[in-house]
Amino acid sequence: MDASHVLRHHPVFCTVVPPHLLDKIAQAGTARRADAAQRTLEQDALLRTRRRVTAVRALAVTPAEPAGDDPRRTVYDAQHRTRLPGKKVRGEGEAASKDATVNRAYAGLGATYELFLKAYGRRSIDGSGLALDASVHYGEDYNNAFWDGQQMVFGDGDGDLFVDFTVSVDVIGHELTHGVTQYTANLQYHGQSGALNESMSDVFGSLIKQYSLDQTAEQADWLIGAGLLGPSVSGVALRSMKAPGTAYDDDELGKDPQPATMDGYVHTSRDNGGVHINSGIPNHAFYLAATELGGKAWERAGRIWYDTLTGGELAPDADFADFARLSTATAVSLYGEGGAEHQALQKAWSTVGLG
Repeated sequence: MDASHVLRHHPVFCTVVPPHLLDKIAQAGTARRADAAQRTLEQDALLRTRRRVTAVRALAVTPAEPAGDDPRRTVYDAQHRTRLPGKKVRGEGEAASKDATVNRAYAGLGATYELFLKAYGRRSIDGSGLALDASVHYGEDYNNAFWDGQQMVFGDGDGDLFVDFTVSVDVIGHELTHGVTQYTANLQYHGQSGALNESMSDVFGSLIKQYSLDQTAEQADWLIGAGLLGPSVSGVALRSMKAPGTAYDDDELGKDPQPATMDGYVHTSRDNGGVHINSGIPNHAFYLAATELGGKAWERAGRIWYDTLTGGELAPDADFADFARLSTATAVSLYGEGGAEHQALQKAWSTVGLG
């Protein structure tokens, strides 16, 4: 994709914990939990507004970086403030920090870079060796992680409902994949195109974890944010691609609202038209296709999703049916009509109600 196409569009502010979940805690939680959730919501709203104001300027001054096979990572410590990026604490190739959070962020950036390079030949987020920056220890009791169009940012959580947001490599991969989408199809962050945007991040976040653990599709847990919920929360993760709607069921977080099929599609004006909710449908389609094919999910199923996202035919306002059609055509183009991949795609999309 040429630079002029990128400059026509605005990067969006994307968080891994959806606003509907934080809003639920802010309304129903105990005083300490509600306060932490409300502060996070307020900070996210401020950042979202700031991102809209500075989006054009930020993209326009970001130069194309020379392509290379090695990542260029820098981790900063925000020191519990909200001014970014903070103090530099680890650069590419430097010795490990005494701070485990710094090291997890550094490793997660590397794992994401490696999956896209080794599996798909993509050099960093933009395809041209873009430097990968991350800030840790953001804010006070900040219950989120986000990609702001230029860098990754991680909160430490409140230690109660959420722990340190660097503990899940799939969360790191999820947020950085928003950058890949930004530089390719640039899916609009609203409605079904926004849910596809979120789903792309869940798909590749899960694949990054599977790749780093050398897991097959059958061995993977297909959870997004496993280990992120605090010890008092009744749940296992933020989302489940295998069984959307089952990741948590907690007195204060509520019940996971994600549908697995179009029969449960949620019509809402909140969360940009339910982008974190309805993403369960394409998520489940990927899980079904990947497990039907078996083996390493990043190879065939992941290649189909990657080529569909980056191939230039996926419109910014694409809906689920568009992606189902294009991904099935990609499977035919890559592996032939009537083959196992073609059949797996047809079966998966039909199962979720998009056949």
